[in-house]
Amino acid sequence: MKIGVSASSVRRGGCMVTRGKLLPRKNSTHYRHFTVRAAGNNSEETGRDTKAKWDLGRFVKTLWFFNKPSSPFNLVKDTLAKPFSKTEDSESSMIVLAGTREREAENVVIVAGATGGVGKRVVTLLLNQGRHVRALVRDVEKAKSLYAPVIEHGRSSGCLELAPADITQAKTLLPEYFTGVKQLVWCAATKIVPKEGDTEDRQKYYQGIKFYDPEVEGDTPESVEYRGMMNVLDALQNSLPKADGIDIFNPAVKKDVIFGPIDDVVMGGVSSSMLSVSPLGGEQGTPAGIFAGNVTQANNGGFASVRSRNFTPSLDVSAYDGFEMRVKGDGQRYKFIARTEDAFDGVGYTCSFDTKPGIWQTIRIPFDKLIPVFRAKIVRDGTKFNQHHVSSLQLMLSKFEYDGQLNPSWSEGPFELPVQYIKTYVEDPSIPRCVMVSSAGVTRPGRPGINVEEEPPAVKMNDMLGGLLTFKEKGEDVVRESGIPYAIVRPVALTEEPAGAELELDQGDTIKGKISRDDVAELCVSLLEQKDMANVTFEIKSTVPFSTPFEIDPSNPPPPRDWGALLRTSKLKPHVTGKTVDGVYTGREKATV
Repeated sequence: MKIGVSASSVRRGGCMVTRGKLLPRKNSTHYRHFTVRAAGNNSEETGRDTKAKWDLGRFVKTLWFFNKPSSPFNLVKDTLAKPFSKTEDSESSMIVLAGTREREAENVVIVAGATGGVGKRVVTLLLNQGRHVRALVRDVEKAKSLYAPVIEHGRSSGCLELAPADITQAKTLLPEYFTGVKQLVWCAATKIVPKEGDTEDRQKYYQGIKFYDPEVEGDTPESVEYRGMMNVLDALQNSLPKADGIDIFNPAVKKDVIFGPIDDVVMGGVSSSMLSVSPLGGEQGTPAGIFAGNVTQANNGGFASVRSRNFTPSLDVSAYDGFEMRVKGDGQRYKFIARTEDAFDGVGYTCSFDTKPGIWQTIRIPFDKLIPVFRAKIVRDGTKFNQHHVSSLQLMLSKFEYDGQLNPSWSEGPFELPVQYIKTYVEDPSIPRCVMVSSAGVTRPGRPGINVEEEPPAVKMNDMLGGLLTFKEKGEDVVRESGIPYAIVRPVALTEEPAGAELELDQGDTIKGKISRDDVAELCVSLLEQKDMANVTFEIKSTVPFSTPFEIDPSNPPPPRDWGALLRTSKLKPHVTGKTVDGVYTGREKATV
């Protein structure tokens, strides 16, 4: 694109940016969405008489830096992708069984293994709480039949969507299934059946593996417990947050984000700035970005800023609550700007922050505090910040606040703002975002000192069942390594007995016994709201002996269980796995690898 500036505009020493249509006019230069128009010498028009030489070359470099044409490869890729992109009006692959699907659903809980013994109970409990539930199911007709009684009797106030998918096949996990998802409950498991056959409603299976000769039917434990977990978490990578957030700019670990200056040169000013990386400029001599320059009011200017090139692809930060920066202040008020449009000039979602001179500060900017701003004016009817499409980020030091107000701590002259990092954050990472139902015994195969003959059938038959427990443990590791706040529940033998028995929670993977599927489902749903339960792995059992049936009096049922109190009094510790590391059983202590 050819860029030209009239001689009169350079000679008069200034320009101003005006919004409007791109119409030919005298003494004007047009670039994409804005017009650069020559400014007169009238003091009422410019607001001050200070004049300085305007740098045309720097103006051109600014435009070129942020509007450099895409490479031929990216142009071809983008062109080919467009015909296959799904539009908002495309018909959804999901089936609504209860409630109403919102166009932009939020706070969705997705359940894997939603038609299994524990999964169906989890779905029902969530619906009864009024939650929006999305069930990953392989057999849609089975799911419809299973949930029909819940829906027909009006016991549910939530929304239930069926998402037809096979977790062992990544291509079936469509992106739309994970839009708006905030938490995952994993109840998927390998299908184990009696060799001698079973009833249609699997009565023999639900008695427990102790009472029949088992075999794997269908997909292997590796496909379900391990590969399936990898597939689902990969599909959820933009939906579930990492506890530590995601680095957007961090010179110590991430070097692919490039910032360029957008100073008041774009409107005729002469302020200047840049963001350079200093190998020792951060805290304790670590690398940091240094936003520095000189800001002046000459030529009616007064701002300096640096902005990243557009991210390719754009960032989806919808899993998080805001942006976080670590900066060393100089006592001035700066602006943080997030842009959701790829265009050079447009609305920037902005929040001002104050700094303290010479002190490192952590600045948090919640998404809901970002206001739409166009050229220092608040857009009153502006759209909400689009967390799914962040194109670029910008830091600015400006004489102006918003709508003509002045920055109370701005000062003319040199400035410097070291930036250690810019990342996203989660307001409360202590609440699990992924609750996984695994199994007691997963760390026992191969553990030193274990007498296999005294262990439950699943441990004895681990190899015969295709490494069932081995791959459950591998699935646990996938969750732990994801960085997502999690809770892993390891129930002992599951039964169809009612909930309400006295329970015991433990860590280290040693306990044996039985527990009701109803209790496990209640626990999973409770963990979705429990603070300080992130990154824990624990076993759970009933104190009722395996050989003693547990029954309740329907006319006098036990009171609802206080899961929060039970979890707190159990004093569960994070990062305890009960694994054997380098031949040593770690027990109830945190495993260090």
